[in-house]
Amino acid sequence: MSDLDEAIEVDRAALLHCPPGHPDRSSSLSNLANSLYGRFEQRGIMSDLDESIDLDRDTLLLRPPGHPDRSSSLNNLALSLLHRFQQGGMMSDLDESIELHRDALLLRPPGHSNRFSSLNNLANSLGDRFLQLGIMSDLDESIELHRDTLHLRPPGHPDRSSSLNNLALSLRDRFQQRGIMSDLDESFELHRDALLLCPPGHPDRSSSLSNLANSLYDRFKQGGMTSDLDESIELDRDALLLRPHGHPDRFSSLNNLALSLRDRFRQRGIISDLDESIELHRDALRLCPPDHPDRSSSLSNLANSLYDRFKQGGIMFDLDESIELDRDALLLRPPGHPDRSSSLNNLALSLRNRFKQGGIMSDLDESTELDRDALLLHPPGHSDRSSSLSSLANSLRHRFLQRGIMSDLDESIELDREGLLLRPPGHSDRSLSLNNLALSLRDRFKQRGIMSDLDESIELHRDATLLRPPGHSHRSSSLNNLALRLRDRFQQRGIMSDLDESIELDREGLLLRPPGHSDRSSSLNNLANSLRDRFQQRGIMSDLDEAIELHRDALLLRPPGHPDRSSSLNNLALGLGDRFRQRGIMSDLHEAIELHRDALFLCPPGHPDRSRSLNNLATNLGDRFLQRGIMSDLDESIELHRDSLLLRPPGHSDRPSSFNNLALSLRDRFKQGGIMSDLDESVELHRDALLLCPPGYSDRSKSLNNLVFSLRDRFHHCGVQSDLHEAFDLYSQLSQLPHAASRTDLLVAKSWAAFADTLDHASALLAYKTALNFLDQQVALLSSSSHHFDVIREAVSSLATDAFSCSVRHGALTTAVELVEQGRAVFWTQLARFSTPLDELSVSGDTATALAEEFRRLSFRLRNAFDQSTEDQSPQIRQLTMQWHDVVSKIRMLPDFSRFLLPPLFSDLQKAAEDGPVVIVNASQYCCDALIVLSDQDPVHVPIDITQTEVSDLSSEFQSLIKEFGSSDTQIELVSILRKLWHRIVGPVVQALKVLNVRPGSRIWWCPTAEFALLPLHAAGAYEKKRDSLSHIYISSYTPTLATLVRARRQVLLDGSPQHFVAIGQGNPDGGRPLECVAPEVAFVAKRLAPVVSSFMRLEDSDATVKGAFDALNRNQWLHLACHGMPNRRRPFESSFAMRDGPLMIKDIIRSNWQEPQFAFLSACHTTVGDEKSPDESIHLAAAMQFSGFRSVIGSMWSVDDEVAQEVVSGFYDNLIDGSGRLDCTRAAMALHKALKKLWRSDIPLEQRILHHMIRSRNIHQLLSEDLMSGSNNDIRKTLRYKPRLSVTNFSKVRQVIPTLSESYETMSINIAVNEEGVTFVENIVTCPVSRPNESANFVHAVPGIWCRRKGSKPFDIRKVLGRLCHTFDANGAASTIVDKCSIETCWYYIHQEKVILSKIQ
Repeated sequence: MSDLDEAIEVDRAALLHCPPGHPDRSSSLSNLANSLYGRFEQRGIMSDLDESIDLDRDTLLLRPPGHPDRSSSLNNLALSLLHRFQQGGMMSDLDESIELHRDALLLRPPGHSNRFSSLNNLANSLGDRFLQLGIMSDLDESIELHRDTLHLRPPGHPDRSSSLNNLALSLRDRFQQRGIMSDLDESFELHRDALLLCPPGHPDRSSSLSNLANSLYDRFKQGGMTSDLDESIELDRDALLLRPHGHPDRFSSLNNLALSLRDRFRQRGIISDLDESIELHRDALRLCPPDHPDRSSSLSNLANSLYDRFKQGGIMFDLDESIELDRDALLLRPPGHPDRSSSLNNLALSLRNRFKQGGIMSDLDESTELDRDALLLHPPGHSDRSSSLSSLANSLRHRFLQRGIMSDLDESIELDREGLLLRPPGHSDRSLSLNNLALSLRDRFKQRGIMSDLDESIELHRDATLLRPPGHSHRSSSLNNLALRLRDRFQQRGIMSDLDESIELDREGLLLRPPGHSDRSSSLNNLANSLRDRFQQRGIMSDLDEAIELHRDALLLRPPGHPDRSSSLNNLALGLGDRFRQRGIMSDLHEAIELHRDALFLCPPGHPDRSRSLNNLATNLGDRFLQRGIMSDLDESIELHRDSLLLRPPGHSDRPSSFNNLALSLRDRFKQGGIMSDLDESVELHRDALLLCPPGYSDRSKSLNNLVFSLRDRFHHCGVQSDLHEAFDLYSQLSQLPHAASRTDLLVAKSWAAFADTLDHASALLAYKTALNFLDQQVALLSSSSHHFDVIREAVSSLATDAFSCSVRHGALTTAVELVEQGRAVFWTQLARFSTPLDELSVSGDTATALAEEFRRLSFRLRNAFDQSTEDQSPQIRQLTMQWHDVVSKIRMLPDFSRFLLPPLFSDLQKAAEDGPVVIVNASQYCCDALIVLSDQDPVHVPIDITQTEVSDLSSEFQSLIKEFGSSDTQIELVSILRKLWHRIVGPVVQALKVLNVRPGSRIWWCPTAEFALLPLHAAGAYEKKRDSLSHIYISSYTPTLATLVRARRQVLLDGSPQHFVAIGQGNPDGGRPLECVAPEVAFVAKRLAPVVSSFMRLEDSDATVKGAFDALNRNQWLHLACHGMPNRRRPFESSFAMRDGPLMIKDIIRSNWQEPQFAFLSACHTTVGDEKSPDESIHLAAAMQFSGFRSVIGSMWSVDDEVAQEVVSGFYDNLIDGSGRLDCTRAAMALHKALKKLWRSDIPLEQRILHHMIRSRNIHQLLSEDLMSGSNNDIRKTLRYKPRLSVTNFSKVRQVIPTLSESYETMSINIAVNEEGVTFVENIVTCPVSRPNESANFVHAVPGIWCRRKGSKPFDIRKVLGRLCHTFDANGAASTIVDKCSIETCWYYIHQEKVILSKIQ
């Protein structure tokens, strides 16, 4: 028997000696009651407490009013009733306890020795009643009573620490209700003060440690500072050490430490914290055997931690155990128990989550009913009513998602609104209520499509995010939810800024969920989904690749058994399916199908995601059918789509998607089997889908296009005109799109244009206009950076050239000019928007001046942001873009500026022809045409008798020939190409110009499109005796667009302005071969121009760095640049000039902000070589200099011979200086023309003579000499003959060279002995006038016949080659087409720098 048991027995014996009426009976009753109460506190035996209360009542009866010990009896009975309430939850016990404490306090007025005890006890009881009924007046009174108690326990009082703790606890409770931070801060300070009064060894130290830990925990919950949580955990550990096994408060310490560790796991995702939390809760539960008053609490806490581990690892055993523990806890909290509502809520939450896994509706129904029961226990005015409202709303929302009963969703929204009203600004849980209401509104939007619901949802999420600043424990959740809603709105309205913001929020949220965080997989998944959406809009493959990698990472965090594994399997499969459709890699498709099968297995009948898994698997099977034609794949796809549709009844948000997908599969089967019922069903299903996608719906254009394609198929099969009419009626709806055009809208508009053009339908021109308008919107949404060039290239394709062709065929010639301008060079056009001249705007009033300044500022910031951002659309860029568009809109509202930055009208473009006609030469799949744009009349159409395929072949032949320049004889092939250009293209244009009275010697500008842009139209000619060539008639220049030419002519400096010139030479670049010619070239330029210009600067060798070049160009407007040019055809924006410290790339050049640059001579190789796949975009070094502001730019098309370059430079600058002794860039074209004419009077290869060209205002691809092919045989000989410059060093591998040369143009004989083994020039032709040689001969000798051999091949007759050039002339120079009349007796050849060049001597 323990001491306590013995004491109780002694007290019972004493009571027997004090029968009723005995003067000490009340004392004996009181003593026995106190002993029983003490044993109850130790062992939790309720019978002891009940007996103690009965004894206290008997004692009180014996101590009537006026009795000196009445206040003590009132106090004791009140304490016992309070404890019984805390065990059984009987409110009558608590109410009575409070009244008894009030009576006791009245008997202990100020100055009474025990007043502080009564104040404290009444305060505690009122606090307990507040916790039950949520009546704030009880809590406020409790706090005031605790303050009064504290005043009675000044510093030094043995119970001061207790009062500090009690007041702190009450303030903490009030903070949790009203969210007033001053309450929490005061509570925290009081707990710290209490701990200081409980040094190591103090009996209350463990309690103080625990209480301070709780305050830090609360502050962490409010502010999200993990340092508070870490300190709380350390304090709880210290408290636990002071409460060893057997300590009455050990259970409390185990519980508190476990709760804090669980929360830290939720922040950092460290699974060891959660595992430790579970073990601590299990230890706590062992200290609470059946009938223990805290067992229900322990069961509940362990259940919650197991639930969290289930959410992390997806182990169903954890969830099932959690549910069973919640059921056990609920049984221990019968009706009337103060914590019954909490158990009801917890069990409801776990059942709701088990429903999400297994799809068992009974779990969800039970969850809903439990939430209703919990709400009944929290009537209006109860402090926890808002929590119950929220929980019931969540259950109803989930039930709506399963059964689609709108009343459930509507009720959920009303409950959330009511809950939000109970959590006003400042309430600690307001952000949670904002979040829940936002989720319900989102669901209603998806059901009814009311945009105001979605807009309100977004604003609520924004408000919630503001209440969760950086460092808040739930910030990542708010970022995630806001991102999802913005993505939803993007999918409805197609506003790219919503999607871009969503991605940025997802990225920020992911950073807050590092590896190990419990919600990291969710963040990975959400970011991946948004990136996939952006890929589908803009087609940027890096977005899709990143999405796939993120989905793989998410899947690794969701192993078998994880509740979200099926979702991750589906999402990864969707990304792989998209990539397959882009790149055609079958392994991606196979993997996608297997992943979808795995996902479907995890979604059995009844699972909420089954319809999605069925749909996705069906779609990929359809893709595989299209690749391999296996009908079983298609049949399975159709059946799966039918099953999915059955699970998406009317009202289901994904029903239109199922309609579309099933229809597409049926259409595919029709194409295979020709069964009309499949096609008819496809049409009807597409009609049903379109009805569910009203105007403004983001997927409407896609759904519309699908219906059109089915109607088109039926029209082609059955010839029913009504199908065709309906198809074009549907397409015409695109021209009134109520929202910004998406990438899908653009693709559908292009489909419309192609279909209408093929059938010559009346809507074709409207279709092209619509598509080009959509293109402009799409380009405006892309950053002007090289990252988006591939997207621009794909979007543009042949749209502009086909639109031009359509306009011409419809006789709309001015429209043709406008449309081809709108759809070409769109990258430069977009970039030019940020550097638009604003002179007229700046002098149009104060408002206009302010707008001009704001436009300049935003444009400058945007360009910098685009260049510096590692992300395609950072929040800064998104905000700046919105501001920029707003300013542009305001400018357009000003008088005379309504078309500011809009595609130019013909009346604006016509100004390009003020100095001479502009000839647009267009290649389209439909036909090829030329339009002559004149300054004073409508364009003139010139039909061209050539197809786009022929133009493409000719362009390919020319591009291949360019690669041979300098390494083999190319003149014959080159002249053949130039003749074709003359006869098929240029000649008809020249005839039209003559009819238009364009005088010989006039300037004309060529504006070629598509493959025409890769051909030397300027050099076209007949190259026949007494036949003209283009260069004899007109002086040709080029311009990429008419707008470019108009802009160039605006940039003219005043005659007297200073001329600052810089010559930059880099002959020893980083990683490149040395260029010995650079230094002499720069020296010549300096010698010739330094006396002429206002200032001359030389930058060479170690000074010619990337930074040095930029700095020099900031101070000079005239540039001569001599260095290596490094083209990059695959990544044109990385084409560069080679500087000492690295490459000066295009992407660096376009960032420049040089002031009024005038002229640039690019004495470097390949400066006009760009992306052959996108000739209309003109992405090359010379174009980059042009965009940067240089009015005139001279560039080269291929490798430059050093000596040729020096001759051109010398002749050019001699002619660039005008009569007044100043440089004049308007003379650049003629100066270059004259410099090149000198080359025709020397011995320079043909390709070197047409090497340089100019862009912008003088965009010349060099002219052939006017002397070319212009008369006698001597002229022919001059053209074809090169003056040899032979040296022994050039023939190290040729044993003997014995030329016999004559300066007359008579028959020549050259006898050469060549060691066959020594001829190692790969692909070079070596020719000799020999008889057919024996293949084993070492030497060949001069005998009749012209033979040649390519190394490693058999000899062949060279006349078959020479005849291509010479067959039109006989020995007397008369025209002839018979090769045999070419009495070729011999030939001579010339080898220079390992180049073999054939020339014919008659």
